[in-house]
Amino acid sequence: RFAFSRPVILGGVTDNSAFRALCTRDKLLAAFGPLPVRLSTANTYSYRKVDVPFQEYVERLLQPQDPARLGSDTLYFFGDNNFTEWGPLFQHYVPPPFRIPGTSPAYSFGIAGGHGGDRGEGGSGLSPAPTPPSTAGSGSGVPFHWHGPGFSEVIFGRKRWFLYPPDKTPHFHPNETTLAWLQHTYPTLPPGQRPLECTLRPGEVLYFPDRWWHATLNLDTSVFISTFLG
Repeated sequence: RFAFSRPVILGGVTDNSAFRALCTRDKLLAAFGPLPVRLSTANTYSYRKVDVPFQEYVERLLQPQDPARLGSDTLYFFGDNNFTEWGPLFQHYVPPPFRIPGTSPAYSFGIAGGHGGDRGEGGSGLSPAPTPPSTAGSGSGVPFHWHGPGFSEVIFGRKRWFLYPPDKTPHFHPNETTLAWLQHTYPTLPPGQRPLECTLRPGEVLYFPDRWWHATLNLDTSVFISTFLG
């Protein structure tokens, strides 16, 4: 019904409480602290990559998004996971029990930090140490882009999604952050040009079909994982 037609939110299809327990700040730092992670720029094309120790990313680089900073100048941890190092963690993840014939799943794991007070419901406690606001955090995200179909699940925090069908290219600048687009472009859109929207919370999974445009905005400290169907 939805595989090739439109996005859908799935609730209660998996139980990832065990995986969630392994994704707290303390557990992740203990397991991966000194290991390098590859950060991407938070723009549409993400050409630039930067390797830093995971502990440095968690303790120094998780900051609220500066609305004036370009996506090409904002670093973001999502995907590019070393599966030799992260594979044991991913073995505890339970993916959605749905597949498209002829595809196979591939995981991408990410973390976007938040304000120091982000420890309420759904929060992960991955709060940053004081640093200049130059990297990804609350209000961070990836601007509009598209790829093949897949699922996205929030483990901690909340993630807002904006989606357009393949034949309706959104108006955006590839180096503009989602936060800047939301503040400057979104309010000017007529009702008929607004995207489909949703906010994912822990335990919810979004399915997105092939070639659907989408942009994301992290509302809190967020830990998330996507299952791409390639």
